[in-house]
Amino acid sequence: MTSEEIRPATAADVAAVKAVTDAAYTPYVERIGAAPLPMRADHAADVAAGKVFVTGDPVVGLVVVEEFPDHLFLDSIAVHPDAHGTGVGRRLLHFVDAHARALGLPEVRLCTNVLMSENQKIYPRYGYELVGRRDDGGYDRLHYRKRLD
Repeated sequence: MTSEEIRPATAADVAAVKAVTDAAYTPYVERIGAAPLPMRADHAADVAAGKVFVTGDPVVGLVVVEEFPDHLFLDSIAVHPDAHGTGVGRRLLHFVDAHARALGLPEVRLCTNVLMSENQKIYPRYGYELVGRRDDGGYDRLHYRKRLD
């Protein structure tokens, strides 16, 4: 696998998926006062269900997606802090768009904690529009969508 390739995660990747997710989301624990939901995910189940795609050897980035009849939900995107600024996140976001199109889905949706303020700058740059804000199980979340052409 080249460092640019994005592939479905396998059972052998579960530890790396957990490690990258934890490294990416740990800085937010103190800010939001709880572990972000991706850190509490059942990574083995998500990998087994075909929801996780990884990049890098070793893994430095990943996305967790879920297909719905009318959209692809981007449940989590994680880039290891050592790989910040190298284009991994950009490539993963473009992959999500391409994956949704390949599935024939017209849009991608995601949500982020309101206290993860960095994301409020990133997602609009990639074509996401804010469509709402609501409490999801004690998490104050911003909901975004991106319509695909």
